[in-house]
Amino acid sequence: MALEIRPYREEDLAGMIRVWNEVVEAGNAFPQIDPLTMETAGAFFSSQTLTTVADLDGRLFGLYILHPNNVGRCAHVANASYAVASSARGLGLGRALVEDSLEQAARKGFRGLQFNAVVASNEGAVHLYEDMGFTRVGTIPGGFVNFMGAYEDMYIYYKNTLNAQRSC
Repeated sequence: MALEIRPYREEDLAGMIRVWNEVVEAGNAFPQIDPLTMETAGAFFSSQTLTTVADLDGRLFGLYILHPNNVGRCAHVANASYAVASSARGLGLGRALVEDSLEQAARKGFRGLQFNAVVASNEGAVHLYEDMGFTRVGTIPGGFVNFMGAYEDMYIYYKNTLNAQRSC
């Protein structure tokens, strides 16, 4: 199994859309409701500070986007979103993507990485972030509406990136 984590290329867009939309359409992790199309995906992914894919033996199974969490005086803290194809979950791709995003955030001058909306029922993400040393800094009660219309709590996580060079 040869895993390559690299910046996306235009020819990756169809695979990226497939993986991203799988998470969007599940309705239990991403805040987006509308799936990406070939027309919207290029602009969305190219507008990020960094968009990276997980290429496993020549096939795209995951990706992340990295960008400032806010503007101006708060732009030194990054935010990221991760998507892994359901067929590749449990193989360590999520961990590899988070590790890479921490390193890339540090390289790009971000001092921290913050997740604003980790859905409480997303046990895999919660376990991963806590195992990797992210601190849960808050809970927003009922902050996420899932695909069934139920309100779920969501968590905010933070980790300093100043010492992120393979310290995960």
